[in-house]
Amino acid sequence: MAVAKDAIKVAYPLPVYNYRVEIDGVPVGFSEVSGLSISYETTTYKESPVESGVPGPRVMHMPAQSTPVNVTLKKGIVRGKSVATLFRWINSTATNLIDKKDIFIRLCDETGTPVISWSVRNAFPTKLDAPTFDATSNDVAIESMELMADGVRIEEA
Repeated sequence: MAVAKDAIKVAYPLPVYNYRVEIDGVPVGFSEVSGLSISYETTTYKESPVESGVPGPRVMHMPAQSTPVNVTLKKGIVRGKSVATLFRWINSTATNLIDKKDIFIRLCDETGTPVISWSVRNAFPTKLDAPTFDATSNDVAIESMELMADGVRIEEA
């Protein structure tokens, strides 16, 4: 069990709550980020056996094209900032002027220094959800935006 400060830094996983999101280089506060996935479609090949003499086709599964990345960002609605951050971006896609942006999600250590970064390339909004309104609740109003992107890259600082 690591007890020295430097040993703890390399031996223990980082907590998920200490992260920073940048959209086109501008920091934006989000309460949740999900969907940072890298995956590939698969293709099945069937060919007749030639060397083994075993009857029936030989089946092989191979990776194909990468699947699009679907990222969900959630944030509390803040006066003067929410409309400018998310609504104007998705509204630009409604007029066929797709404004693709690069997004960085940076997982930070206890000092706030980025340790691992996920770069989401060429992202554009596909859906913006308003918060659920409930007269019996005092929860924070959370809006949610779904993005589609070309890919995700993971970099260690």
